[in-house]
Amino acid sequence: MMEINRLDTRDAGFDAALGQLLDRAPEQDAGVMASVEKIVADVRARGDAALVELTNRYDRRSVGDVAELEIGKDRLRQGWEALPADLREALEAAAARIRAYAEHQRIAPFEYTDAHGNRMGQMVTPLDRVGLYVPGGKAAYPSSVLMNAIPAKVAGVAEVIMVVPAMGGELNDAVLGAAHLAGVDRVFTVGGAQAVAALAYGTAAIPAVDKIVGPGNAYVAAAKRIVFGQVGIDSIAGPSEIVVIGDGLTDPRWIAMDLFSQAEHGEDSEAILISPDRDYLDRVAQAMEERVKELPREKIVRTSIRDRGALIAVRDLDEAATVSNRIAPEHLELSVAEPRELLKKIRHAGAVFLGRHAPESFGDYCAGPNHVLPTSRAARFSNPLGVYEFQKRSSLIDCTPEGAKPLARIAGRIADAEGLQAHAQSARDRA
Repeated sequence: MMEINRLDTRDAGFDAALGQLLDRAPEQDAGVMASVEKIVADVRARGDAALVELTNRYDRRSVGDVAELEIGKDRLRQGWEALPADLREALEAAAARIRAYAEHQRIAPFEYTDAHGNRMGQMVTPLDRVGLYVPGGKAAYPSSVLMNAIPAKVAGVAEVIMVVPAMGGELNDAVLGAAHLAGVDRVFTVGGAQAVAALAYGTAAIPAVDKIVGPGNAYVAAAKRIVFGQVGIDSIAGPSEIVVIGDGLTDPRWIAMDLFSQAEHGEDSEAILISPDRDYLDRVAQAMEERVKELPREKIVRTSIRDRGALIAVRDLDEAATVSNRIAPEHLELSVAEPRELLKKIRHAGAVFLGRHAPESFGDYCAGPNHVLPTSRAARFSNPLGVYEFQKRSSLIDCTPEGAKPLARIAGRIADAEGLQAHAQSARDRA
């Protein structure tokens, strides 16, 4: 049987056990942060020279000039054309669905006229330039390119700059092809903390951006923490997570693989099944033992399930929703007969997959909603990546001479109470 944590809400120690399982607050690795601080400072001080030096050191490159780091649009197109036809077709279909969903997310401007004839409103404008970090190394994630770049383009961002490490100078055609498909404007083969620093502060070769989005390793996450404030960031991504609430009627083999879909991301990924049917939990555990052998990442999955996985027995589906809300997962599957009824009880989740035929993997690639989601219980207060992350709202205040008079009286009196005389007089000058 698969080695996995077993919890039961009827046990006296349930709350403590769940809290321990969810504890995602290890102390920041001081060594990583110290190293990243030096890298960021070096790129900020020496610009392209530091970028070339650090790229050669960490990415096993032999770059002689910073110009070698940029990939032209012709190479992006070549990457696209080199892909198998069925992969191009799949990426095109995914891109179309991501774009269609993003089109619904635009924040709308508005104006209204108050009782005094003054016009108040909201102006919406896109960011000027955005930086997109795409992980390199052994894995290639063209889906991340689409999920990050397409909403930015739908928002109207004028320039999307992508950075991706090219270990040993190797380029991945799927990633380059996705950049071509998504309309990325410029691509640089730099990675790690040095890439984040270059995007935040700018160098002679890489222009400074207004916001940095995209996942990365611990060094990338630390760099994003450091540069936040100089630029905006999307989030500090944690390990992948999935919670499945099951009523016991979905094929256990399906649920086993749904849990594995997140566990295979890494040994610190979190995969949890919640059900009132205790026999069903046993059947899923058996299916997990059988199906894990199908996976090339079996060792990673077993470790993840052992350390961060759980089968949680609850009294009923209402209690399942309560437990799920406490977890506030990145991904939540409602694998039940009446998912929309259960959805009414869900308050905290990055993305919710309703019913037995909506696996989390659809969301990762092609359903349409973004796969960049809050992790580590951040779904309690934050949102999936979307068009709104690439738009800014500015308030509009337009007063007529007559309409200004009542506002002058209100503002003046409140300013007096706060002891801010210039505020008060500035307001009363309009009366």
